[in-house]
Amino acid sequence: MGKPTFYITTPIYYPNDRLHIGHAYTTVAADAMARYKRLRGYDVFFLTGTDEHGQKIQTRAAQAGLAPKPFLDPIIEWIQGLWKKLNISYDDFIRTTEQRHTKVVEDIFEKLLKKGDIYLSEYEGWYCTPDESFWLERELKDGKCPECGREVQFVREESYFFRMSKYVDRLVQYYEENPGFIEPIGRKTEMLKNFIEPGLQDLCVSRTSFDWGVHVKSDPKHVVYVWLDALTNYITAIGYGSDDPQKRAQFEHYWPADVHVVGKDIVRFHSIYWPIILMALDLPLPKKVYGHGFFLAKGGKMSKSKGNVIDPLQLVDRYGRDAFRYFLLREVPFGQDGIFTPEGLVERLNYDLANDFGNLIHRTVAMLTRFNDGVVPAPGQRQAVDEALQQVAADAQKAVEEAMDAMQFSVALAELWTLVRRANKYIDECQPWKLHKEGETERLHTVLYNMVEAIRLATIMVQPFMTDAPVAIAKQFGWSGDAFSWTSLSFGEGPNGQKVTEEKPLFPRLDVEKEIEALEEMTGAKALQNTEDAGKDKEAAKSEAKPGKAQIGIDTFDQVELRVGQIKTAAKVEGADKLLQFQVDLGFETRQIVSGIAKYFTPEELVGKKVIVVANLKPVKLRGVESQGMILAASEGDTLTLATVPDTMPNGAIVK
Repeated sequence: MGKPTFYITTPIYYPNDRLHIGHAYTTVAADAMARYKRLRGYDVFFLTGTDEHGQKIQTRAAQAGLAPKPFLDPIIEWIQGLWKKLNISYDDFIRTTEQRHTKVVEDIFEKLLKKGDIYLSEYEGWYCTPDESFWLERELKDGKCPECGREVQFVREESYFFRMSKYVDRLVQYYEENPGFIEPIGRKTEMLKNFIEPGLQDLCVSRTSFDWGVHVKSDPKHVVYVWLDALTNYITAIGYGSDDPQKRAQFEHYWPADVHVVGKDIVRFHSIYWPIILMALDLPLPKKVYGHGFFLAKGGKMSKSKGNVIDPLQLVDRYGRDAFRYFLLREVPFGQDGIFTPEGLVERLNYDLANDFGNLIHRTVAMLTRFNDGVVPAPGQRQAVDEALQQVAADAQKAVEEAMDAMQFSVALAELWTLVRRANKYIDECQPWKLHKEGETERLHTVLYNMVEAIRLATIMVQPFMTDAPVAIAKQFGWSGDAFSWTSLSFGEGPNGQKVTEEKPLFPRLDVEKEIEALEEMTGAKALQNTEDAGKDKEAAKSEAKPGKAQIGIDTFDQVELRVGQIKTAAKVEGADKLLQFQVDLGFETRQIVSGIAKYFTPEELVGKKVIVVANLKPVKLRGVESQGMILAASEGDTLTLATVPDTMPNGAIVK
């Protein structure tokens, strides 16, 4: 019995001069899913490409003084370069100008025409050229395209139509029998309410007002409407209608598609028109259409006219593709809209990658080098704390798999990071430096091995999301083959005895103020609308200033890292009446913090409290005891109150 198959597609993209972060979001998400399935042993086929026909392309090419194909070629080359830069692991890139596609589109049109599903009539109505979309009067929004908000044109021309109404009842039945066909579920409700229940109109499938496209063989003055042309790429790319027996066999092997990953603005075409076309061709329907939300910029949906387009190449060049891919998939729950902000990007890269994952790797390698000549030791007998780490790893694997199977990428990464943060906490609990100092060699070896194992398992599971770091980490720790496969995700199966090499940090910590400034310049964002507003704000600040320290900007404040911490132990500092010494759990590690609040509290009443900690304060020594942070408190006269948060807030949560 062969491997199970998994066929995943992105939309074939319209070749704009530049694709923005939203296009990258779709493709990186599909790539993560394809990589995950390959790691799980599936025979994966991942398709992407470009949609190159239509009136818009013909017009733009003419404006550039070129024929459409020469006009398109350098743009397509740029798009393919972007996917290479992001390490997108597609198996095929189809252009709708290729003969393998256009020939089959011609044949499909003739087949449906002969069957009576396509008929000749006249189209009269509204058309959006930028979106290549037909709209009814009732569907317009303030007289404009409901999708892009641009002007529409009233057109009247002879056209062929597809009998959508013939198949609509069968489509609704398919929705009912396959509740997971459209996800998230709200997209299905939208399709029914907005397009099907009001009465699904027959679809115009040809145009005569331009000639750049696939011509109807039996009536060449007609060009096949772009959506009938474009949607069929999902079957032409894998061999449907091919004269080559091997290609036809490939189609039988992979079809139906497991999932079409699309933006929410084109769910209608993929979940209504495309299934009906397939029904007319007597072909199985895709198993799922997943319509994810938009990655928005400040000011709404990205568009060239708004000047808020974020170029993914600039972000990749500055931060690396792993950091960019991680941010896209971690920041926003897949299916929902999210807003790109410079602050959000820098925070993710600093806290998740530099502080959590990067710090775990750096600390572990440093201790292996210092305490065991850089060699991964064999473990000894386990203790309860080791078993607890192992259980977290097992739980993380199960949760990651469940989330990935549901295409919940941000959830999968959040679950994976429970292991990363628990491993950092494990180090603080076991204190390898103390074991080394006290000569507890067997116990030290067990702890060091477990630290390496946590990294190994986390690195295996992060492979769908990052493509460079896992390779570098595996090389650094000497993992390969079976030791670095999804099937080896069992704590304790990792090798020992190999030499680990020290390398520079994979995820260096970023200068917050510097990066936000660079990102604002890169994305066109401005803290103030203009210099006049800036002047007004300065005057207002002067008039409203209250006694106290000088005012600071948000960029300065953003350098302060505030986190929720839980006091685990508290004790008086010997020889210091005012000082208390705490062990504070920050989720990813435990910190020793000294605070001058002994006058106000006894140690016993503070244990278990959730407090707010300045986590990036430089360590200082107070009466010879190192303090690695500050606990926030408010004071008035002889009264002092700690700044606390509800018990439901997790340790390590960021306070803004």
